[in-house]
Amino acid sequence: MSVFKNYIGGEWREGDSVNQNINPSDTNDVIGEYAVASAKDAAAAIDAAATTAPQWAASTLQQRFDALDMIAAEIFARKAELGELLAREEGKTLPEGIGEVARAGQIFKFFAGEALRSQGDVLGSVRPGVKVEVTREPIGVVGAITPWNFPIAIPAWKIAPALAFGNTVVFKPAGLVPGSAWALSDIIARAGLPDGAFNMVMGSGSVVGEAMLGSDKVNAVTFTGSVETGAHVLAKTSGHGVKAQLEMGGKNPLVVLDDADLSIAVDCALQGAFFSTGQRCTASSRIIVTEIIADRFIDALREATAELRVGDARAKDTQIGPLADASQLAKTEDYVGIGKKEGADLIAGGERIDAATPGYYYAPSLFDNASAEMRIVREEIFGPVAAIQRVKDYDEALAAANDTEFGLSSGICTTSLKYAEHFKANAKAGMAMVNLPTAGVDYHVPFGGRKASSFGPREQGAYAAEFYTIVKTAYQRAG
Repeated sequence: MSVFKNYIGGEWREGDSVNQNINPSDTNDVIGEYAVASAKDAAAAIDAAATTAPQWAASTLQQRFDALDMIAAEIFARKAELGELLAREEGKTLPEGIGEVARAGQIFKFFAGEALRSQGDVLGSVRPGVKVEVTREPIGVVGAITPWNFPIAIPAWKIAPALAFGNTVVFKPAGLVPGSAWALSDIIARAGLPDGAFNMVMGSGSVVGEAMLGSDKVNAVTFTGSVETGAHVLAKTSGHGVKAQLEMGGKNPLVVLDDADLSIAVDCALQGAFFSTGQRCTASSRIIVTEIIADRFIDALREATAELRVGDARAKDTQIGPLADASQLAKTEDYVGIGKKEGADLIAGGERIDAATPGYYYAPSLFDNASAEMRIVREEIFGPVAAIQRVKDYDEALAAANDTEFGLSSGICTTSLKYAEHFKANAKAGMAMVNLPTAGVDYHVPFGGRKASSFGPREQGAYAAEFYTIVKTAYQRAG
């Protein structure tokens, strides 16, 4: 089996060791062996990015557009192939995998356009005879650290804007799912960028990540992952003045009011809580239901949950794939045990599933009568588990929705314009959804949260410029 190598300074290089990429739908299936970078490899990638940074910063808007547009075109052309790889290594269903690959293509396409839409301002001064120009410049070397749950889309929404705005990149993908990241890097490597403009080093956070965080040649770090690791990233970057952008956890509420359309509410809860096996930071892990509709809604949701088909991610009839690895499966199982011990009522799921192949399968699990102090209500599980809280009315529902250290996405199902508008204005989250799942966002608008969920400027859309560029104000005497 050939080893998939790291990409450093325009060359494919071996690492110190290799990591096996295992299919979570069939643990006997080894997808490939991927090089594990050393601290020396990470330093070489950072040096390459720093050396090339002035050249890529001076590139024309057309050069940037052409490179990103070429990347997008190949992603679109290969979306079925890459989607199958993604489903095979991460455990998303095949339609979800293909959809994620298409999203990566859309992101590169969007930022190809953003490269051409370079904007600034020419302003009058408060002083006579002076002109003021406000422009944006590349920040320099960007370190991109990405998670395993969206192995091509999240790298795309970090790498594409970094390159579009003239920065060079050192990319560290998650070691659990290196295949999609390697495939994306291979596409980027053939897009006509100068050597060193893009680098990809696969390896552990304790080695590759720490090399990025400790380097004085890295000017900005964009990170998506756990709250604990995010706090460490912030501490290290702030210690030597490196710009940081952090996307971390979520414990997202979906409020269902008495006047909600029942079928819409059930669909929002089902999709938000369980699709992608619940392994989304925007998943609806808390479902808050008012008392009049509660019994009807919960009965319908329990039936729909029990009917979800769990199986091999690439099988045509699968709706829910496996957990990503053994640790995610064990964590999910542990939290189900915690929920039962805390006194919540398990009304669906709560067990491992045997399939035709050995994999990390778990039945989507639903708790009723959960309360605010329970760990299954307060802590991010990152698996197919949702907890229902029963409340009296809208005011109590809104208070329960905001009663969390997180603030990424928050949703409501209602036919009342009054409550919808009030919820959008008062949900303490970066994103508010009305009659839609809490998970599922567009690529041309800002993404991010508040409180413990996010730190720094927003990702995606035109707002990405706030992180990936530096604003310069220039004054000039007229005449």
